[in-house]
Amino acid sequence: MGRFPTVARRVTGALAAPFRALRKRWRSWSRWRRALLALGLAAAVPAAALGSAFVAIRLHYTGDPSAEARTRGRDALWLGHAWVDGRKGEADVAALVRQLAGTGVRDLYVHTGPLEHDGSLPPAVHPRARWFTDAVHRALPDVRVQSWLGDEVKPEKDALDLEDAPTRDRVTASARQVLDLGFDGVHFDMEPIRPGSAGWLALLDQVRPVTAEHGAALSVAAPQLDPVPGLHTAGILLTDHGKWWDQAYFTETARRVDQVAVMAYDTSMPTEPLFGGYVALQTELALEATPAGVDLLIGLPFFWDDRHGHRGDAETVPAAVRGVRLGLGRQDPGRRNFGVALYVDFAATPEHWAAYRRGWVDA
Repeated sequence: MGRFPTVARRVTGALAAPFRALRKRWRSWSRWRRALLALGLAAAVPAAALGSAFVAIRLHYTGDPSAEARTRGRDALWLGHAWVDGRKGEADVAALVRQLAGTGVRDLYVHTGPLEHDGSLPPAVHPRARWFTDAVHRALPDVRVQSWLGDEVKPEKDALDLEDAPTRDRVTASARQVLDLGFDGVHFDMEPIRPGSAGWLALLDQVRPVTAEHGAALSVAAPQLDPVPGLHTAGILLTDHGKWWDQAYFTETARRVDQVAVMAYDTSMPTEPLFGGYVALQTELALEATPAGVDLLIGLPFFWDDRHGHRGDAETVPAAVRGVRLGLGRQDPGRRNFGVALYVDFAATPEHWAAYRRGWVDA
């Protein structure tokens, strides 16, 4: 592990311990009792400890990026549903070809779902999928077109139940369905999956032979990793929301796929240096946890928003790219199967594309 992750863990690791001790009792308590405990814990956490956590994250944004930390030609772009539902045509494909010229984008994740809550995929939701795969294969023969499939997931949402074997069977059948339409891979984005979900790992074990049989890729969009040890436990305990994964569960996921893309945006970081430092930390943690033979991508915000959990003036492409370069340079500058993933085409501006080219492609 690099020096900066060690510093971050030492100065912030104590924050997770009080939450782990309460986890067993928490679920049996009433909502009001949980709220009172949450307020008490918030008041009890020393401001100095929280400040140390931010200082540690900020340190990740210091220094100069390595000259080796630039595109390897393995980047990706998430594409919206308009490409497969009839809203896009040949002129749009031509514009996409021009947009991608001279970039490092090798993979396109085109939204082909969403899956039904039972795991099935109605053909009516992607009537132009075969047209799109054929058109891209003609125009961009070196680019892989992956089918982006997803849904919300239980227990947080009343939706897809991955712990249910028949549901996993239907998701597997949906993967076969899109591969038969000419897609070069299946890209799962299912949220929020809590670390420890056996159903998620079982689904990947079930779908991997299907993609291999077609000579196709299996890739996943993954949550951020714990910036503080045990934070995923604390987050579920206090908010009943699984935002982060621990490194061990991330590794269990990554070793079952060909490619994993970390969604390193919607971070709640309030400033560019803190966001960039957070992305650098995420890059280092993910590099540690990803097997050598698996492609690792770091997802960047190709959109602007300003709301709870995402500050538009902080989560910028220049800060994200610099954070990725710093993290890669510190942890594994020679890794070839590494890239960035750009979210998302329909919200991207010329400024986003220029910052990506300037900071990552032409670096």
